[in-house]
Amino acid sequence: MSERLTDGEKQTLLNLARESIELVVREKTLPKLNLDSFTPLLQQKGASFVTLTIQKELRGCIGALEAYQPLVEDVREHAIAAALEDPRFFPVEKNELNRIRIEVSILSVPQVLSYDSSKDLIQKLKPHVDGVTIKYGERKATFLPQVWEKIPDPSEFMNQLCYKMIGQANLWRETKLQVFTYQVEEFQELN
Repeated sequence: MSERLTDGEKQTLLNLARESIELVVREKTLPKLNLDSFTPLLQQKGASFVTLTIQKELRGCIGALEAYQPLVEDVREHAIAAALEDPRFFPVEKNELNRIRIEVSILSVPQVLSYDSSKDLIQKLKPHVDGVTIKYGERKATFLPQVWEKIPDPSEFMNQLCYKMIGQANLWRETKLQVFTYQVEEFQELN
C-alpha cells in the first residue's frame, strides 16, 4: 500500500480489530465482512501486524509480511490470531478485554537490504524507521520498527532478532543472512 490511511480508515480498522477480538473471546459468531462497505483503500491487498498490550506489556502480536488479502480481512485475521494463537501466550480471556490496547501496523513492501559485512549491515539499518526481516534457510524472523524503542542499539537489535529466529544471537556476524527492510504506518487505540 502506497497511500496513507485517513484517520477515519484507521479508526475503522481499530474498531474492526476490537469487535473481532471481543466476539471470538466471548465465543460469538463473527459476521461476514462486506468488502463493499469499506473504502477502496481498505479493500486493497495489504499486510498488517496487530499487537495487543496490557499496561504497555506485550500480550500478543501476529501479522503478515506480504500482502495476500484485502487489508480489512488481514487486520481482522491477525487481530483474532494475536488474541488466540500467539504461541508465546495463553489465549486472551474475557476478563482481559477491557484492559487490552490494540495497535495496528500496516507494512510497506519489504525491500532487500544488500550489505557486504556485518559492520556494513549495521551502518545501513535505520533505527526507529526500518522494520527488519531476516531469513536463514527456511527460518525467518522479523521485528517491527517499534521494537527499536526497546532495543535501540543496532547490534543488539540484530542479536535479539537472530536469537528469535534460531536461538543463536551472533548468527548475523558469522553468516550472511538475507535481510529485508520495510516501514510501517502504525496507529493505536487511545488510552
